[in-house]
Amino acid sequence: MLETRELTIEFNRSGKTFTAVDKVSMTVTQGSSFGLVGESGSGKSTILRALSGFMRASSGDILVGGSTLKNPEKSFFKQVQMIFQDPFGSLNPAHRIGRILDEPLRLHSFDNRADRIRRALVDVGLPETAQSRYPHELSGGQRQRVAIARALIMEPQVILLDEPTSALDVSVQAEVLNLLDRLRTERGLTYVLVSHDLAVVAHLCDEIGVMQDGKMVETITVDNLLAGEAKHPYTQHLLAIALKNDLVFDENQLSR
Repeated sequence: MLETRELTIEFNRSGKTFTAVDKVSMTVTQGSSFGLVGESGSGKSTILRALSGFMRASSGDILVGGSTLKNPEKSFFKQVQMIFQDPFGSLNPAHRIGRILDEPLRLHSFDNRADRIRRALVDVGLPETAQSRYPHELSGGQRQRVAIARALIMEPQVILLDEPTSALDVSVQAEVLNLLDRLRTERGLTYVLVSHDLAVVAHLCDEIGVMQDGKMVETITVDNLLAGEAKHPYTQHLLAIALKNDLVFDENQLSR
């Protein structure tokens, strides 16, 4: 469903070239969930922005559904949707929830918009009455559910997740992750998740790409990671930190 081939992304800073992503190749099969982990500045969020069509690659290829992504057309943004880290920052504070959900439907000429909005709210566990409320009137977890509904309402095949629970209270993180996991299963969605939290990635993903200094140093399944089969020293380092912080990897509940 998604593939990068020798993906390289460079920036120019004060006349010098900085390589944020260095020849990264990865494959994400349809219906699976792939996690990108690494420290801040490792290049994982830059890859996500390139996959979303927001950023051009300096070299290499991005393929979505087998087609090379060059200049994304309007239809691309129905196929691929992104959920951002901060639900308050990604929702227009001046608009009611109903208008926020209606806007992408209107821009892409969907029919039955009112029914689609009601179904989207139900799918993420929000009441129909949420349409009349503003983002600041909702809790952080409710706002992120609205952001999920806004992505799902476009009927995409791919969801890109940029630290989707890091701005939420620990008490609601598991609820949102379980919701995302259920929606992926029900709809056959493909996820790419960026997170610095291995417990979050282990909960939601099948496979992990470990980023360090712009390079993908290891690709490993979650089962192999938790079995202690990581080969690269940096992956072993990340796992050791997670275990030192008493992170519990559990299929039904995330806790510390």
